[in-house]
Amino acid sequence: MITNEIIQQILVYATLLAAAGYLVKKFLLPKTFRSPLNGKKKACGSDDCGCH
Repeated sequence: MITNEIIQQILVYATLLAAAGYLVKKFLLPKTFRSPLNGKKKACGSDDCGCH
């Protein structure tokens, strides 16, 4: 039977791994591996007026 202590340890380690993964993605990975939607900004029209 799984006790509360084991469940608590699993949740702590899962949270730690998620936080470490986020920090690696945010600071250590080059921008080429990041999502392509992060840096794209669409122009407001065909003349690229720079209004957005």
